[in-house]
Amino acid sequence: MFATFRGNPRSLTMTSKTGLDALLRPEDSVLVLIDHQPFQFANLHSHEPTMIVNNVIGLAKSAKAFGVPTILTTVLEERGGYLIKGLQDVFPEQKPIDRTFINTWEDRRVVDAVKSTGRKQLVLAALWTEICLAMPAIHALAEGYDVFVVTDASGGVSVEAHEMAVRRMAAAGAVPINWLAVVSEWQRDWAREKTAAALADVLAPHGGGTGVAYAWEMQLLNARAGGRG
Repeated sequence: MFATFRGNPRSLTMTSKTGLDALLRPEDSVLVLIDHQPFQFANLHSHEPTMIVNNVIGLAKSAKAFGVPTILTTVLEERGGYLIKGLQDVFPEQKPIDRTFINTWEDRRVVDAVKSTGRKQLVLAALWTEICLAMPAIHALAEGYDVFVVTDASGGVSVEAHEMAVRRMAAAGAVPINWLAVVSEWQRDWAREKTAAALADVLAPHGGGTGVAYAWEMQLLNARAGGRG
């Protein structure tokens, strides 16, 4: 099995990059959502903004369904705007940590919140990819975290900026992944009925074609049962 060393030379840890242990597990994951605010969306040009809104909300709802601790953070909220409403509505009781640091991993409140979970699979999504995602991803890698960057719940000021940032993070050891892959690894087995039902409720409004197909399947099942779709 191929493995890579992370951390400082005095405290090396070995992290598997292949095999079952390389996949995400809800009990070992912690999600940090960074700067999904109006100012960042205003200069988002790597993706259609509505896609990022859909995907990050779907990711957040999935984390809640799987019991994955989720940390919300903004930068200069008074200038950059509040967290987008759809995302804040997933965690209405949580006040985002408002930072001055561009690099989230330099804010001790965020780092301490992550460390308090005791989890080492760090899942990140941010605006913008080349700055607010790349900085904490690369920084956290040096502290031994397994970092997963959700590329379609993040975006940059241009396609090039986003793609170069993803390459840079992957070269540093982060794992690029999309939000549907994240939630699929958390689910892993459709026999886990409790989370399967909760995940289906997320995919219906946020899963694109998968959500449409699911609604169609429910229509057919209802028709066979004598109901109306």
